[in-house]
Amino acid sequence: MKTVRLFAWVAVFALLAVAGLRYANQTVPHKNSGPGGPFTLTSHLGTRVSDTDFRDKFMLVYFGYSYCPDICRIELHKITLALELLEKDGYDISAIQPLFITVDPERDTVAELKEYVLDYHPSLIALTGTPAEIKAVTDRYKVYYKKRPIDGSDDYLMDHQSFIFVMDQDGVYNRIFSGKDTPQDIATVFKSVLDKKPALDKKSTSAAK
Repeated sequence: MKTVRLFAWVAVFALLAVAGLRYANQTVPHKNSGPGGPFTLTSHLGTRVSDTDFRDKFMLVYFGYSYCPDICRIELHKITLALELLEKDGYDISAIQPLFITVDPERDTVAELKEYVLDYHPSLIALTGTPAEIKAVTDRYKVYYKKRPIDGSDDYLMDHQSFIFVMDQDGVYNRIFSGKDTPQDIATVFKSVLDKKPALDKKSTSAAK
């Protein structure tokens, strides 16, 4: 069971203070002008996963860590709610792959992440790796992160940027969602590119019963 973080709100404000202004005003930049790139990491199931495994899907990529006191959970729940809204409205969300990439590989082991993902949409894949692998992928996505010790404790927090990166079906950066975007905002964007599931035949459904 995780230790209660004493400086949760301080962490949030610090995170916002270091958030990259180069992203804050972007909505839909030109392709190839933004962050992203190849990676190979380890999933919460212990398998090696690469960005190329998700070609033909839109990747929703969020960088954070499981010990994050609040902002990471807020953003991952936002993704979960957006996907649930799309499902409720009859859209096929199999073309969207949410990914959580840790910036705290020291604590975010496969076992830790396997438990962590249970709180979110079942399609979420959490990824960890060696410190060098995490440094490589954060460099490609231009994500700031830094360990911040807690005074008077052996524990620490991770300062990091909080953005949801949208990578298109070719793995190319398309846009970001920031803290101001709601689950409905995310769902609305994807409605224009997703197919709706075929409507169930009421007669067939009745016969099956």
